[in-house]
Amino acid sequence: MLLRANQRLQAAYLLKESFGQLWDYRSVAWARKFFDNWCAALKGQKLEPFEKFARMIDRHWEGIATYCLPENKVSLGFVEGLNNKIRVIQRRAYGLRDEEYLRLKILTSILPEI
Repeated sequence: MLLRANQRLQAAYLLKESFGQLWDYRSVAWARKFFDNWCAALKGQKLEPFEKFARMIDRHWEGIATYCLPENKVSLGFVEGLNNKIRVIQRRAYGLRDEEYLRLKILTSILPEI
């Protein structure tokens, strides 16, 4: 009922919900086509935060397009685990000035233990 009463709110909700489909594409061309269609649906809606978001996505398209390739998909569990290890290493390294040492600690943290 609330969405029917406010057209801009309804448009924003539908755009937000549909944008998540971008991450499911396995082809860069299809992902770009989806994004271009999503931007076309955004035109004339007077949703400045969404327009700003679309410009940011367009600026970072190279990295997003790389993610579309199946060999570049990484499980979120792995990413979260790696981020936690990095935070622990950063806490332990507080005050150290050697960035190369920190980089090596991060890289070796994902190696299997022998």
